[in-house]
Amino acid sequence: MIVRIMGEGQLKLADSHFTELNKLDDELLAEMESGDEEGFRRTLGALLDAVRRIGEPLADDALEPSELILPPPDATLDEVREMLSDDGLIPG
Repeated sequence: MIVRIMGEGQLKLADSHFTELNKLDDELLAEMESGDEEGFRRTLGALLDAVRRIGEPLADDALEPSELILPPPDATLDEVREMLSDDGLIPG
């Protein structure tokens, strides 16, 4: 799966990593629903760090369609709320 972190670029991730990422996504969704700004910041950072750690960066000139788009690290709680589906940022 190709994942884009807004403002940073694209990474290729194996589907086997989505269990780990979905746990962080569930945490992020709960923190957003409760308005926990500090928890939201921490978990968003952890989610993006995990994607960077396990993903294989695509070349800067690669233009692959992104199957998943994640917010930048400085995104606000309200900005991320607008991006969410019922499943959170990561479907499933």
